[in-house]
Amino acid sequence: MRIAMISVQDAPGRSRHVATLSEELHRRGHEVTIYTRRAGERPPDRAGGVEVVHVPAGPARGLSQDEVVPHIGEFARFLNSRWADCAPDVVHAHHWTSGLCAVLSARRTAIPIVQSFHGLAGGDSLDVERLVGRGAAGVVATSANEAAELVRLGVRRSRISTVPWGVDTRVFTPNGPVTPRTGRLRVVATSELAPDDGVDDLIVALTAVSGTELVVAGGPARRFLTGNAEHVRLCELATRHALADRISFVGQVRRTEMPALIRSADVVVCPQRHASFGVVALEAMACGVPVVASTAGGLADSVVHQVTGLLVPPRNPAQLARALRSLLGDEVRRQELGAAGHDRVTMRYAWDRVALDVLRAYDRAIGPEVIAVQRGPSQVYARLRRVLGRDDTSG
Repeated sequence: MRIAMISVQDAPGRSRHVATLSEELHRRGHEVTIYTRRAGERPPDRAGGVEVVHVPAGPARGLSQDEVVPHIGEFARFLNSRWADCAPDVVHAHHWTSGLCAVLSARRTAIPIVQSFHGLAGGDSLDVERLVGRGAAGVVATSANEAAELVRLGVRRSRISTVPWGVDTRVFTPNGPVTPRTGRLRVVATSELAPDDGVDDLIVALTAVSGTELVVAGGPARRFLTGNAEHVRLCELATRHALADRISFVGQVRRTEMPALIRSADVVVCPQRHASFGVVALEAMACGVPVVASTAGGLADSVVHQVTGLLVPPRNPAQLARALRSLLGDEVRRQELGAAGHDRVTMRYAWDRVALDVLRAYDRAIGPEVIAVQRGPSQVYARLRRVLGRDDTSG
């Protein structure tokens, strides 16, 4: 099968997902090409055996989502030209900007489009997400929560496949290097230092959990943390609760160093108030570390309550504290949950299983009805132009 992966913006988490999925599909004998917007002068043209095409659409530098939108028409025209003589069997678009390129490029063809939003952005993007979702032959949701959101958006349930993010079970393992520890029990959390990440709830919860330190990874590099407004707010909160000596913000952690940090934890906490998927929770489970997570979004899919970890309502520091005390005070229970988590990830979230599920989604999207789905309602494309307020989306 010839597969075209479109990822207009090279967002860190999404690009890693696209690259790993592409490599796994290539390993299974499929011909995969990744199309992404050129953001540098000398980009690589292959990765893991997969061809990478850097599309000249806009300036060769990183652009925000709003800055990318005016160049979507240019990106779509490039795809039209590229596919004129050798079209792919299926197009898999990642994020709504890529989906818009795919829909505009394939609207006069029978090339099936499979769309992954990786979490709906909503807000000003909601109308475009709705139109892209309805214009694709198939949509991949990362969780049951996202699938339900797509149905509410007007996407037919019969066209939705639920496929979680994958975990590299060769890297995230129970055995391996461990980041040095202190004498305290350790809780690890990750955060991009956004208010909805729930780190403030975790800090408040820690006031009722003695003898425990918190390590927060993520956000900008450590040397830039002092200029981050959310970091300043969280540090002030920790100081007010006399917890400053028990909380460490380590900033951005290299991907290669994350398994060691996770292994150093007695419990990994995911307190997010909104979460499309629970990748960090899955990576912790792969390392055999129990998880305490909020019931927000995809986290409730990832963590099985009382089996691989504990689930608590978001924005509830008191219940979060109780869950932490129950696990931190029971080493045997932690080991049981960690072992069950490792088994669950190995069976359900390893990349070979995820790739098979994605291929099933492709098969569902390929069929004679695709032409009707993608070429029928021409008003969709007129509405896309009206929503975007410009005419440069034409392919």
